Amino acid sequence: MGDFLEMGRAGVVGTVARFGAALLGGVALLAWFESPARSQTSQGGNSLPPVTVDAPTQQSVRRAPTKRNDARIRSTSRRTTVPAAPQTETAAAQSQPSQPGVVPAFAGGQVAQGARLGLLGNTNTMKSPFNVTSYTDKFIRDQQATTGVDALILDPSVRSSHPTGGVVDSFNIRGFPINEGNNGEFAFEGLYGIAPSYRIFTDYVERIEVLKGPSAALSGIAPNGGVGGVINVVPKRAGEDLTRLTASYGSAARFGGHWDVARRYGEGKEWGVRASGSLRGGDTPIDRQSETTGVGALALDYQGERYRSWLYLIAQTDRFDAPSRPFLMDPMQPNLQVPKAPDGRLNVTQPWEWSRINDQSVLWRNEYDVTDQVTLFADVGGSRTNVERFFGLPTITNSSGDTSSKPQFFGLSIDRHTYDGGVRARFDTGFVRHAVTFQASVYHDALYRRLTDGSTVASNIYNPTVAPTQFANEIPGRPRLSDSQLTGLSIADTMSVLDERVLLTLGVRRQGVEGNNYLSNVGTLANSYDKSATTPVVGLVVRPRDNVSLYANYIEGLSRGEVVQRQDVSNFGEVLPPYIAKQYEAGIKVDFGRVATTFSAFEISKASGEVLAGRFGATAETQVRGLEFNVFGELMPDVRVLGGVSLLDGTLTKTAIAANVGNTPIGVPNVQANIGAEWDLPWVRGLTLNGAVIYTGRQFVDAANKQPIPDWTRLDLGARYTTAINGRKTTFRANVQNVTGENYWSSVASFGTFFLGAPRTYLLSMTVDM
Repeated sequence: MGDFLEMGRAGVVGTVARFGAALLGGVALLAWFESPARSQTSQGGNSLPPVTVDAPTQQSVRRAPTKRNDARIRSTSRRTTVPAAPQTETAAAQSQPSQPGVVPAFAGGQVAQGARLGLLGNTNTMKSPFNVTSYTDKFIRDQQATTGVDALILDPSVRSSHPTGGVVDSFNIRGFPINEGNNGEFAFEGLYGIAPSYRIFTDYVERIEVLKGPSAALSGIAPNGGVGGVINVVPKRAGEDLTRLTASYGSAARFGGHWDVARRYGEGKEWGVRASGSLRGGDTPIDRQSETTGVGALALDYQGERYRSWLYLIAQTDRFDAPSRPFLMDPMQPNLQVPKAPDGRLNVTQPWEWSRINDQSVLWRNEYDVTDQVTLFADVGGSRTNVERFFGLPTITNSSGDTSSKPQFFGLSIDRHTYDGGVRARFDTGFVRHAVTFQASVYHDALYRRLTDGSTVASNIYNPTVAPTQFANEIPGRPRLSDSQLTGLSIADTMSVLDERVLLTLGVRRQGVEGNNYLSNVGTLANSYDKSATTPVVGLVVRPRDNVSLYANYIEGLSRGEVVQRQDVSNFGEVLPPYIAKQYEAGIKVDFGRVATTFSAFEISKASGEVLAGRFGATAETQVRGLEFNVFGELMPDVRVLGGVSLLDGTLTKTAIAANVGNTPIGVPNVQANIGAEWDLPWVRGLTLNGAVIYTGRQFVDAANKQPIPDWTRLDLGARYTTAINGRKTTFRANVQNVTGENYWSSVASFGTFFLGAPRTYLLSMTVDM
């Protein structure tokens, strides 16, 4: 696998990607003409399982289930039996999870009935004191989503803050940035430091979960200090036996092949293996741009009587020629207006600019039941990222759209390690039931970097020019840039009474933050950081009816404070304590049986550093108040809906520049709205039409609110046809993104860079279940 990740600089990966795609497509076609295999056509409908806290709905083979649910205690299920007969995709999505330990899907199969709440483990949506959404593998496949950005396109609380054709998956959640730095803020099985640093490919994803709002007490401090929410990857594991092959095409000439194979072995099916991956390569719809990706993932598990273990291995490579870059307005012209967005196909990045990113990840998880009520757990893992790239950041210098950019060679190595362990226990005190978790965790990262500059390049966003070729001037060796260690001790107790009609969660985490910063390109120690903070969580759920939940929470987020490096202030060298973000939230969830809705009201305030009266301190503050409405499920048996609306009121409540007080923070729109729908045509069995409308309100690229980008609306349409050919389930999918070809600026990152929206894009695929 290591050799695979290193090849490709001379075009080998591109050749292999095209060959692999053709091979898999040929295998899928041959499958049509082979003798009939075990049929995977419909076996009849199944009813929706009862809503419970427990993640899996299958019965343990070791003992009968206890009367009390234990999903808050166990993050995965006991060893489970694997059904002998296959089910249709729809039936399986509504009746049981596709693998042990995964929360089953809600009606329609697009969203799960619950998600992981960090320290609290898998929790049913109706019994969660937070707004959390989990998107299923079925939804991801039907969207033909290849990355985390694609998979979260219909979440109204989430917006991508990086361009299509770019090298990073970064987001705004509830108006606050996530994954904008180099340390990677995707959680993997609830742990930081495992998932690839920059982009998540969906090849190895069973669920993508979004916990909205700060979560320091539940998940720990995020490596880059993000407080808007947590994006958690639930990896694929072996459930039912599966052999699935997919051939795909994306405009302009990008071909790919994907495989997904799962098997269980042993007398009790206690051993599981799942392997998945893909090879993709070719030209994208953006001018002069090509991308080649290779992904390989392996999941092994053992489900014993009392001991359970999982091992995950992931390797991926992502290689761009002429990657899309964000834009920056000339900081010396604060009154210069953002020009009208050009055609999304145009690319000011030079054809000789490039990016190469390789990731390897590993996680080993273990659980042991001391008794039926007490479980010990321990996890160890890490990841390594190697980045080599040569490109610039285009700065717009006038209203005509002229740009100036200085390419820079950027060589970066990122090493991350994660360790955690603890105990989960259940017990009663009188009529109060307790689910207690204690956890100790350690996260460590180290970054090594080398920078060298090229020569300035001039271009124009409406008429990009090709400049003479430059070459990266790499200097051997990468001096250390930074290292940090995040330690945590946490405990949480979910108390329930009246048969879980009332649930109260109380928790606290003691978080330590240590860090060292080194001189860029030199590697000598510049300053150190050693601070700690205590963050609580309080969550309340009241269920007056089985299908109605009223909830409220108070929780805090943490971002590491800065080491004051400005020599023009009186406290140069001072280490500031971690910045604290505070959230108050309340809402109501209603499960109508086939359709569910969530309505939330929240307020998040976060401190940040600035210079005031000659001193650098945490005196600035950003506040975002919001109302969120989510809906998902089946309006009718053949009509599914997913989406919602988020109304945001972002305000700079404190800042050293008095004129900016009361302004809207950078990159926070006032409205985010999405609605997606699917319709199974009654007169053509197996044919489904789908569509989505995505709207984002006006945003500002500057704190003075003098440089807005306008609101925008995008329409996506698609169709899929599912049939059985020679007894093998075959699905054809076709999607068109940005059907009307709108030209728009899509989003703004927290530091004022902004991005060009995706052009019209065509996606085709064929999937065969062997």
